[in-house]
Amino acid sequence: MLKLLRNGFQRQMRILICFVEFKRRQNFFSQICFHFQQAAEKYLKLFIVSQELEFRKIHDLPLLLKICSSKDSSLEEIREDCEYLNPFYVDTRYPAHWPTNFPSHEAQKALQSASRIRSIIKEKLRKYSNG
Repeated sequence: MLKLLRNGFQRQMRILICFVEFKRRQNFFSQICFHFQQAAEKYLKLFIVSQELEFRKIHDLPLLLKICSSKDSSLEEIREDCEYLNPFYVDTRYPAHWPTNFPSHEAQKALQSASRIRSIIKEKLRKYSNG
């Protein structure tokens, strides 16, 4: 079951990255920022599932990071990235009171944060799978 969940998360992340690459060429920067938030969320949840930590159906990246950090406190190094990406979920899903026209430099910064989260989580997953 755990392997099935892990494979499902990894498939979703590959699809998100392909979608973002397409959207970047079309100048949909607000949607790109949302999808980078989603990719980061999936990586954090992958760590949670793989380490059999408390799984919660939430989108709050800092809270998900707190759960991950209960296993490995060094993950706190991605806190700033999680905090940066976190607003993109609400801002792009509920635009009534928030601006949703993010410029390309915001999408670029979101890419850097999501990439850092991906890299560190993948490194930790390798560490824990190799014992």
